[in-house]
Amino acid sequence: MKIVEVTPENVQVETLFCIKDIKKPGFDSKRKWFEKRYKEGLRLRILKDEGDKMVGFIEFTPASKAWRPVDADNFMFIHCLAVYSKKDRQKGFGSMLIDEAEREAKSLNMSGICVMTSNGSWIAKKSVFEKYGFEEVDSRGRFELLSKTWDNKTSNPKLYDWTLQQKKYKGWNLVYADQCPWHEKSAFDLLNAAMDYGIDLKVTKITSVEEAKQAPSGFGVFNLLHDGKLLEDHYLSATRFKNILKKELSVEKSK
Repeated sequence: MKIVEVTPENVQVETLFCIKDIKKPGFDSKRKWFEKRYKEGLRLRILKDEGDKMVGFIEFTPASKAWRPVDADNFMFIHCLAVYSKKDRQKGFGSMLIDEAEREAKSLNMSGICVMTSNGSWIAKKSVFEKYGFEEVDSRGRFELLSKTWDNKTSNPKLYDWTLQQKKYKGWNLVYADQCPWHEKSAFDLLNAAMDYGIDLKVTKITSVEEAKQAPSGFGVFNLLHDGKLLEDHYLSATRFKNILKKELSVEKSK
């Protein structure tokens, strides 16, 4: 096994793991986002087998630059961790990837490392990290915040209250960032579906870490809202969105 560090210089060759086709719009959006964030300390490592096949990856960044609603001074933050195939899980590959983030944090004299988890979609479960010494230090809604520290004098990381941001979104709103390469496709599909239903969907792209930390959901980088209510906090297909539209429109008619 080997771990490859993806950089702005080799990203076109190594790709971004969860999207490999460099011709897709989502790849280009993520690449541009990645190159800007790389200057801020974000790192992406891909685990490959002896045949050069991608097995898993990890994306991490200093928590002060994390695109999640987390307050964790002098911690490293894991954005994403994945081992793609079920047959490759339970083999210690996750540990290899987490070790990469931990070594980076220690090399920068950080106090620890933290991550958001959930039993829901598009994010790892907390059990993945608990076996490697992470402990839950905060929770909100469906999300938990776990940390591992080697500095007993430091304060625990904490989550911001993202519900405070939701009421300011009137009408239909999609607020997303290019941190996930699949968001670009989802935004395009949802906008077209909204037009089919005669819905005015306002689409806003998050372009800074400050905006991401003040996002109206725990996942932060994908937010679908209707009149101040959060409907979804992760990637949506057009089919799923149409089902949401039908439900919301039915509720409005019944009022």
